[in-house]
Parts: sequence; C-alpha cells; structure tokens
Amino acid sequence: MTKTKTNPIQYLSNKIRHFFHVVSNIRPLYWICLYVACMPIFALIYYLMPDGQFRIPDGGRTDFGSWLYYSIVTITTLGFGDYTPAHGWAQAVTAIEVMCGLLFLGFFLNAVGSMKSEIDVESELEKQRLVHQESEKQKLIGNIPVMLHKLNRFLAYCYAVTTPAAKRKEEDTEYNPHFTLRDMADLYKPTGLPFDASVKPAVDGLLKCANDTSLYLDGLQNRIDLTLWPEMMEDCFAFVANTQLFDSEDELVSQPLKMITQGRVRTAAEAQAKISDAISSYTGPAKMTAGNELNPVIELFAYIKHNAELARRIQTAATKISS
Repeated sequence: MTKTKTNPIQYLSNKIRHFFHVVSNIRPLYWICLYVACMPIFALIYYLMPDGQFRIPDGGRTDFGSWLYYSIVTITTLGFGDYTPAHGWAQAVTAIEVMCGLLFLGFFLNAVGSMKSEIDVESELEKQRLVHQESEKQKLIGNIPVMLHKLNRFLAYCYAVTTPAAKRKEEDTEYNPHFTLRDMADLYKPTGLPFDASVKPAVDGLLKCANDTSLYLDGLQNRIDLTLWPEMMEDCFAFVANTQLFDSEDELVSQPLKMITQGRVRTAAEAQAKISDAISSYTGPAKMTAGNELNPVIELFAYIKHNAELARRIQTAATKISS
C-alpha cells in the first residue's frame, strides 16, 4: 500500500487556519487582560536590567514606576523618546514588547469582530425562532376549536361510561375522575348525552370517539411543531400511545355476542345485564388477573383514568394558548 504524502504548504495552511480559529474563540476580555498584564511584567524586566542599557533623560529616575511608564509607552507604540534603549538586550526586550503589544491588540480586535459576528448570528437565529414560534402558534390557535370539541366529546363519553344510568344528567356531563369500577356497570346502556341520540352502548361511543380524538391529535403533531409546547406535546403523544396500545376494544364490543354464541344467554340484553351485575358486585382491586372475565372492563377503567386526565390537561394548555 502506498502512503499518501502530505503537501507541506497545505499542512501549514491547515495549522494556521486552526490556530486562528482557536484564537478567535478566545474572549476579548482575556486578550485585553493579557495586554495590560504585559506592562508591569516588562517594567520589571527593565528594572532588573544592568545600568547603562538605556539612555535616560536628565533628571530621569530608574525606579519601578519610571520603567512602568516606559513599558506603557512602548507597548502602546507611542514612543515619546525620553527613554531609549541603547544596547542589545534593551533593544531586544523593547522590540519584543512592541511585538507583543501589536499581537495582543490584533488578537483583541479579531476576538471583538468574532464575538460581534456570533452575536449577529444568534440575533438572527432568535429572530427566526420568534417568527417560527408565532407562525406555529397561529396554526395551533386555528386548530384549537376543533381540538377542544373532540376532547369535550371524549370527556362526555367518559362521563357516560363511568356514571350509572340513573345518575346521568343531560344538563351536567362533568366527568368525575374519582369514579370506581362499580360506577361502570351501565357501560352497555345508551349514553343519554345531549348530542348522542343513538341507542348504541355508551362504551361503543367512547371507543369510537377515543380513536377519532387520537387520530386528530396524532395528525396535529405532524401539522404543527408542538416541540414549542413540550408539555402539551408529551400529553398528546401519551394520549395517542395509550389509545393505540389499548387491547380490549374488540372484546368489549363483542363480549355480549360471544356470550350468546357460547349459549350462556339468549339475547344481547341478557348478556349486557349479566356483565352489569358482575361489575356491580366486583369487590377486588381494579387489576387485571388471569382468567378474570372483567379484564377488558378493568383495562378500560385504567385507560379512562389516564386518558381523561391527559385530555383535561391538553384542554387547559390549549385554552391558555388561545387566550
């Protein structure tokens, strides 16, 4: 295998580019501090040099303060000429200080320019973020009425399924989050809701409404950047995931027919009444166990408990955004 030779000029160019990239990322404050720190350091060097290295004006002093003055005049390239280097070491140190001053000042100005560019980029990104946020907010506000309508219907069905038929009121369909498994005994009776005139079981309406609401919230996440509202996005995602993972939908709908097929009852009404009696007399904790015929109802119980709370949180967040 032949070894690729590195172009020396290209190598040097890359190193210089990397060096200036690193230097540009150093904050201006560090360069200006280094620039100022050089003044007393070089003043000390001048102070420790043997006599005769400088031409000193008549009446001039050679204490540390005088050399600090010379160091400041030198590093700033003012060069008043009252103190002048006369011999090699003095001339060399003076030249080094002048070069350090020019380099540090140049690096300082470069860092200032780099920081200004960084601020301009951040400002433009912030401007684009605000424009994007406002655009997404307007799209979300346009979808909120439909969202609230679907969530309200879902909660109304939750109320119907978790409230005994004798206690349901058309004028008050407020969902009670503290319901028990026994409160679901009439889930196969009609809802009695003002907007639902059908005679279908309340559980059927709840499951269809849950799927419809889940599809809408799932589509909403594709149409709108909900990452701008992370809590709402998390609740919408959880609602959709819970609905997709709900396994007992078919069993809840087909259980009465299954009981007729097995010969345990003769009519759907008898099957629904038998399931209702089993729910009313259930005494254990609402947990699924092997062989329990009420497992589908218990899973629905847990589903409503969780998703109804999610629906209420999404409602609150959406109302807050729209206001």
